[in-house]
Amino acid sequence: MHELSIRPMSGGPVALFGEVLADVFPDRQVLGGAPFNVARHLQGFGLRPLMISRIGEDDLGASLLSEMTRLGMQTRGIQRDADRPTGKVEVIMDGAAHRFMILPDQAYDHVCPDTTAALVADAQPSLAYFGTLAQRDRQSRVALEYFLQSHRGPVFLDINLRAPWYDRAILAGSLAAADIVKLNDEELAIVADMFDLPGDTPERQAAVLLERFDLRQVLVTCGEAGSWWLDGAQLLRAGPVRSSAPVIDTVGAGDAYASVFIVGLLCGWDPAVTLHRASEYAAAICLVRGAVPDTPELQLACRRAWGMAD
Repeated sequence: MHELSIRPMSGGPVALFGEVLADVFPDRQVLGGAPFNVARHLQGFGLRPLMISRIGEDDLGASLLSEMTRLGMQTRGIQRDADRPTGKVEVIMDGAAHRFMILPDQAYDHVCPDTTAALVADAQPSLAYFGTLAQRDRQSRVALEYFLQSHRGPVFLDINLRAPWYDRAILAGSLAAADIVKLNDEELAIVADMFDLPGDTPERQAAVLLERFDLRQVLVTCGEAGSWWLDGAQLLRAGPVRSSAPVIDTVGAGDAYASVFIVGLLCGWDPAVTLHRASEYAAAICLVRGAVPDTPELQLACRRAWGMAD
């Protein structure tokens, strides 16, 4: 496993591998995908994330590149595909809750391995981030292998289980490659069942998961109930964040949480502080439509409150 005491301000970027797509809501279309959402948050917090994905040569792909340029994000990791479309996901709303309908055979399923390896070797990232959805096609799985083989620093796995696009082999390989794993309480239950993790509580099952896959940290989000974090020595909890404002939707709350956790890790915050700030930020995202704020005021306010330079 890798050393976790790193600082992004003096090192390479955070490199994120995975899907870039459009979340199609009943009333509009919003650029998304968990890795891309995390990358946009990190950009808003003053980092320079390197997003590695593949998009189609279509209007949606052009809109994505235009938006990344507007936000000041690096676009050199975005590959183009003349044969397949930029990814799309239908978001089906049920009050403030939601579910996804994910289309098959999208451009992000066909990331080029050689191009990815060369890019990561050149960038020398401080931290690598990846998830599970982009591994559903063999070519992108190979590209992810090249991505991780070319990276020498810590690895953050954000488990996003979207049936039927995962299996035991994908999860086992992902966990074996990771140093830090984030998942929600429902996903932990699925993983515990899949790998026969003993224990009569989620915390005990997570402790077994940590030991079995030689992980450094396990991070579990529990929706309105808060979150908790486990390493080999201690268990920390963050309670729910209460707000009088109405929840608009919960799309992307987990991605917002992950982004702040990464900032805290890279900046050396105390884990208890990191959990609290991640919870507050994720709760704030639930008060706006979509996964990322349309304007940077929220990220700027957080940076100032956290003592980060503008």
